Amino acid sequence: MNAVIYARYSCDHQREESIEGQLRECREFALKHNLCVIREYIDRAYSAKTDNRPEFQKMIQESHLKEFSTIIVWKLDRFARNRYDSLRYKMILKKNMVDVISATEMISKGADGILVESLLEGFAEYFSAELSEKVIRGMTENVFNHKFNGGKLPVGYYIDENQQYQIDVKTAPYVKDAFVMYASNFSMKEIAEYLRNKGVRTSNNEPISLRSMSNMLRNRKYIGEYKYRDIVIPDGIPQIVPIKLFDDVQKKLEMKRRNSNPDMKQRYILSSKLRCGKCNSPMCGESGTSKTGKVYHYYKCSSVKRHSGCNMKSIRQEEMENAVLKCIVQNYLTEENINIIVKQIMKINKKENAGILLLKKQYTCVKRNIRNIVDAIADGFYNDSVKEKLLKLEKEKAELEMQIEIEKEKVSKLTLTEDQIRFWLSNILTLISDSNKSILVDTFVDEIIYFDDEND
Repeated sequence: MNAVIYARYSCDHQREESIEGQLRECREFALKHNLCVIREYIDRAYSAKTDNRPEFQKMIQESHLKEFSTIIVWKLDRFARNRYDSLRYKMILKKNMVDVISATEMISKGADGILVESLLEGFAEYFSAELSEKVIRGMTENVFNHKFNGGKLPVGYYIDENQQYQIDVKTAPYVKDAFVMYASNFSMKEIAEYLRNKGVRTSNNEPISLRSMSNMLRNRKYIGEYKYRDIVIPDGIPQIVPIKLFDDVQKKLEMKRRNSNPDMKQRYILSSKLRCGKCNSPMCGESGTSKTGKVYHYYKCSSVKRHSGCNMKSIRQEEMENAVLKCIVQNYLTEENINIIVKQIMKINKKENAGILLLKKQYTCVKRNIRNIVDAIADGFYNDSVKEKLLKLEKEKAELEMQIEIEKEKVSKLTLTEDQIRFWLSNILTLISDSNKSILVDTFVDEIIYFDDEND
């Protein structure tokens, strides 16, 4: 009879060599029982808790070809560690007239064999579940002891001999720089390039990419938060980024995400803020086309859309949004508030731009390095490598001086006078573009409850 061998090892508990051991014992079993092995299916680093194993699935599919009548496994837990999967796939194999045989577990063909096989499969599932619980318990204990739980280490940290997070003084300042730059309207591309130029790399020793940049700016570990499953330890990790700076960056990221679908955001600026006054369900943007082909836009209660019993009437988008925007202007952009805002903006204008401060910080560092080399030369330390380093630093200093002047010129062009700011705020509804009206809503509105009865 023709047979195939199925071998598997899990990345957590076994090594590549275990495959050879399984194959050897399965081949010996086949030889002893006059089975002709025509094929071997091997899944490396795949758990049997899931059926998502490429070679396993391939073997099940090829059983339809009726080329083999037996599958030999080293132990039944190689086939599955889940009784549902075991039963399901054995039923498929049975229809294809294929048996699964263990090379090391003596199981008879009678009724007692069925009982033994069920017990072995039950033990395999129990062992897998117990092991998972132990791993979770161990990792939970690590969290409470502020210990590293594995995974990708964020830039700016290293793990000490006690398996705890420590700040890497070489890279942590650049992480903070990244947050400051994003809050100052630098793009992710510009920040990633800045970090690459500074020699900052990921824990896998890869250059900073846009994806790793995005992950960095969203990583709550930088504010000292250690999270595992549903456990959150606020001060479990040394903090690199101030909470206020982190929150400012999250707001910018969220605004960018919400504006990434310009069609939806520009048309329905009250999405996620407007709720039905009758059932408290969200009111979502919806459009309809008349017989003449004209498109109308509405806000409609989601319970009405689902036919869940609410009878709230839809409201025209333009009517709702104009009412909200006028309410913002009348209640928040009063003369008194405009005076406060103007005063604060003028105060900010007098402060130096964060991007310029960052460039000046780099400039001071370069000047200090130049001074150190000059002092070393004065003490008699001079060779070609020192000369080359000095020339490189002088070039970097000149480039930074130029960048600082360019940034200063940009800031001066963008700085508005007090009269310009006051005029803009007083006429905001006519001056602001449709695409930016969402910024006005995001700034002043948390939630809107809509009633279609004026007496409510």
